[in-house]
Amino acid sequence: MPPPQPDALADALIRVPRHEFIPPRAWAVPQGVGTPPAAASGYWIDQHRDPDRWWRAVYSDSVIVTQLDGGRTELTPANAAAPSTAPSCAASSPLLVTAGLRHLAVRPGDRVLDVGGGTGWTSGLCAYLAGDDALVTAVEIDPGLAGTAAENLARCGLRPSIVTGDAATELPAPHDHSDDLFDRVHVTCGVTHIPYAWVERTRPGGHIVLPYNPPIGRLLRLTVHEDGSATGRFGEECSYMPLRSGDGTTVSGQETANADTDPRVRSLDSDPESLLAPAPGLQVLLASLVGDEPWVSGSGSVLLTDGVSRATVEDSGRLTQTGPRDLWDEAESVHRAWTRQGRPGLDRIGFTVTPQRQYVWVDDPAVPAVSAVRALDEAADNATTVGASLG
Repeated sequence: MPPPQPDALADALIRVPRHEFIPPRAWAVPQGVGTPPAAASGYWIDQHRDPDRWWRAVYSDSVIVTQLDGGRTELTPANAAAPSTAPSCAASSPLLVTAGLRHLAVRPGDRVLDVGGGTGWTSGLCAYLAGDDALVTAVEIDPGLAGTAAENLARCGLRPSIVTGDAATELPAPHDHSDDLFDRVHVTCGVTHIPYAWVERTRPGGHIVLPYNPPIGRLLRLTVHEDGSATGRFGEECSYMPLRSGDGTTVSGQETANADTDPRVRSLDSDPESLLAPAPGLQVLLASLVGDEPWVSGSGSVLLTDGVSRATVEDSGRLTQTGPRDLWDEAESVHRAWTRQGRPGLDRIGFTVTPQRQYVWVDDPAVPAVSAVRALDEAADNATTVGASLG
């Protein structure tokens, strides 16, 4: 099969233009460094009332929100700006779209599954790169969005198969029905637990590219192997709406627990600055093993939470932990292990998916990072015990 031309993606962006997938009225959210504070939370665009502003937003790196609350809330300027509403469909940042497609590396003749087709733009780009509409199948859980995507694609002369369904539980066959396997799986919604069906339905040697989002997101490129596993590494930082199930809830793969526990209070043993603004490698480990990274609140305290447990560090160095987990202790443990292993970056950190489990690893795809953290902690505890006894 011939490799793609170096400018294939650039050509696709011209032949499948973004503006065909943006409605006349929408909510634009600028991305990246240098965004004015007044615009960071978003602004209304209306093609009829202010076409120049609409075109500038569409061909910027802005995320364009096209649906709120699964369509239950009307998309208006007031509703889009309200903190009580949640975007449920958007045209993603063009920089992230192109980054994901470069990782996916669709070749002419590849069968592609596009999970979360949304407005249809990525499905159209994949169809152009694959060279044949019949090679691309898009899965969209919202019937209304699926219909809109089909209309948008038709304006570009493209008609890939668009299936309404829950991609987390059941996947359609490739559009051309030649077999049940895809060469590429492209995911445009945030995932914390990767459905193993995506690995099962990808041909060995094929790739899956998705926003891994637990909750600090990064693009993740997996390669599927003959033994039914998939391994890969992390790329650009990203933020995507979470994968939705058939009942409208998000798919996390995480269990919650009772947060009603007595607070545990102690003084910090180390400077909390070591956990703030972590390097990319540490950030991935904290997000995956702890559930978040610490941040500074408006009051100046440092906070860390997984949605149930919570750790608060006051200016005085007083640490309070509540909930079933001691999150700050866990974060310090991860930081110690990361430091002892030479502060690995993204070039040494990856992800493995098997039928039985999925995990982040450092250096060795067969060893979960959590096991390495525990082993290093146990070794340190044993060394402390031996040192104390010798003393």
